[in-house]
Amino acid sequence: MTARIGVVTFPGTLDDRDAARAVRLAGAEPVSLFHSEADLKDVDAIVLPGGFSYGDYLRAGAISRFSPITEKIVDAANGGMPVLGICNGFQVLTEVHLLPGSMIKNEHLHFICRDQTLRVENADTDWTRDYEAGQDIIVPLKNQDGQYVADEHTLDELEAEGRVAFRYVGWNPNGSRRDIAGITNARGNVVGLMPHPEHAVERGFGPDSVEQGRAGTDGLAFFTSAISSLLANA
Repeated sequence: MTARIGVVTFPGTLDDRDAARAVRLAGAEPVSLFHSEADLKDVDAIVLPGGFSYGDYLRAGAISRFSPITEKIVDAANGGMPVLGICNGFQVLTEVHLLPGSMIKNEHLHFICRDQTLRVENADTDWTRDYEAGQDIIVPLKNQDGQYVADEHTLDELEAEGRVAFRYVGWNPNGSRRDIAGITNARGNVVGLMPHPEHAVERGFGPDSVEQGRAGTDGLAFFTSAISSLLANA
């Protein structure tokens, strides 16, 4: 049976088609989910892609939490469904409190776009099981509200429970606390990160390096991991 992975589109979403392509290249069926529909269409997992939902009015991701589809996503995530939030999707996950902390303007107050090295800190989530803990990957990063912040107690808790999923390597591009690029919930089915793995899934179109032998596909394992997790739990 082919896994069905929903890709959500809010007004202002930019990367839904890229996320759908990543899902397809990983071997699953992408299913379009629209913000105004309270129907998950029997999907097995969900991706909240990047962009500027509702123009980032009030606060990045703040209005999306009130969309009809979002309530269904929260219920599904609390029931164990794998949910991935990328960039703006990560912001939405913090707004609905599926993940702790918040996102604010980059420390340098500029939009940034670059290929970014990440270290996989937790390879035991539904979205990282096809990586290895300690593995370095390169995926594109593009944001202006990408600084992850949380109080010290929350940060200590994330560290102690192994819930930091990804950390920036070499340079912290936005001032995120403790170089955190992505986190997971305690159950491991909900993951959010600022960089964009969906832009590193196809040879010749993602970050590559002749010196390191990279093919520019370091992001593909996010989506194959979800399929592996679904098969393991079937």
